[in-house]
Amino acid sequence: MSLLAKLQSKHQGEAETTERTTVIAEVPEEKGHQPVATTEAAPALDPIKPKKKERKQVKAEKVADEHKELKDLIFKYILKERQNEDVEEIISDLDDIIEEIFNENEDLNVVNDLDQLKAEITNDLTGYGPINPLLLDEEVTEVMVNGPQQVYAERGGRLELTDITFRDNDHVMAVLEKIVAPLGRRVDESSPMVDARLKDGSRVNAIIPPLALGGPTITIRKFSKDPFTIHDLIRFGTLTEEMAAFTKACVEAKLNIFVSGGTGSGKTTTLNVLSSFISNKDRIVTIEDAAELQLGQEHVVSLETRPPNIEGRGAITIRDLVRNSLRMRPDRIVIGEVRSGEALDMLQAMNTGHDGSLATGHSNSPRDMVARLETMVLMAGMELPVKAIREQIAGALDVIIQQSRLKDGSRRITNITEVQGLEGDIIVLQDIFTFKQFGVDDNGKIIGKLVPTGVRPKFYERMEHEGIHLPASIFMEKGE
Repeated sequence: MSLLAKLQSKHQGEAETTERTTVIAEVPEEKGHQPVATTEAAPALDPIKPKKKERKQVKAEKVADEHKELKDLIFKYILKERQNEDVEEIISDLDDIIEEIFNENEDLNVVNDLDQLKAEITNDLTGYGPINPLLLDEEVTEVMVNGPQQVYAERGGRLELTDITFRDNDHVMAVLEKIVAPLGRRVDESSPMVDARLKDGSRVNAIIPPLALGGPTITIRKFSKDPFTIHDLIRFGTLTEEMAAFTKACVEAKLNIFVSGGTGSGKTTTLNVLSSFISNKDRIVTIEDAAELQLGQEHVVSLETRPPNIEGRGAITIRDLVRNSLRMRPDRIVIGEVRSGEALDMLQAMNTGHDGSLATGHSNSPRDMVARLETMVLMAGMELPVKAIREQIAGALDVIIQQSRLKDGSRRITNITEVQGLEGDIIVLQDIFTFKQFGVDDNGKIIGKLVPTGVRPKFYERMEHEGIHLPASIFMEKGE
């Protein structure tokens, strides 16, 4: 059979089993024959498959087991012989402790990297185990523990897999217990989810088996030791100097401001910066699930929710705290996050003399935030008509600040929107500043800037009457 006949036979068989698009393929021409059709190669569709253990991994696990055995012996020795001694003294004697353990256990294999072992023991004794270096690293903004063998860190808005691991699930649980115990909270099979915070205010969420199938999962949102200022946000590109001056004026004029955005978009940071503009003479009441706000004013009362006890009783919700705060004679109410029926109490507070209140909520746009507030008010269990709810929202809110986390990991304020009131059944919103994207640079960074829309807000005169003067040029794009 000739080469051409073989090719024709092969192509005919492939045509019967697939319906791929055909193209003309060039083959060496023979007398009396034309180029033949052949099939186009389909694009590769290789799914990511679960990895199987290789020899190197098995060997690494064996070394890890020996490493774990030695660490367990060290901790048992410390608990038995040095339990009442100062931690710093124990750390300084680690070399002697390890030598003594080897003398008592002659069949114990020598660990290759003793310095690493001592560093791990030090982190376990003084901090939060293997993730302690990440928590001390100022460039890391988020730490995610997905079971004992997988730890991710966020740097510059990008996630990266680290080489940090825990010994096992019990090791992760021991670190988690160290986080939640000082707060009077617990995490176990009967209460497998918990929200907590570290001493520096970093937010912690944890969920454990049987709900987390891959092992205890911890997510830590870090906060700067020194709270970010408006100058930091300008430097980060979150907003411009003109917008900073405008938001500062809004807070000083006691406008009710709502910061909205997606998860991890920087709402709490922005709320903290806005709160720093509040006068030192005002009595401020902050209400949060886990206390994160770091206010520098003198007269601040911080309230925090409480989960139910082991019998399912004793829970104190954000809504309970909002109601109670109204009896505390606050000048300003700052709510960490509105997500349920407390929206009704918040709107009523804003409509009854508590001007200058601040809050955050999850949404994708200012319009979406208004719609979500309507839904959250209905979650309060009150049978209110939609128009009455919209009147409450339109009368309570003055400004919505929309914050987004862009594809390159940067966090930007994308809209500053005025709530102008109600026209018929529709809440009228007007953008004062918006984010314009022009493209993406070679490094994948988004190129864009925040620009004024040219519209002066209706509350501009109110600011003037309060003695807060903003140049009219702030609402005009440069070059106009």
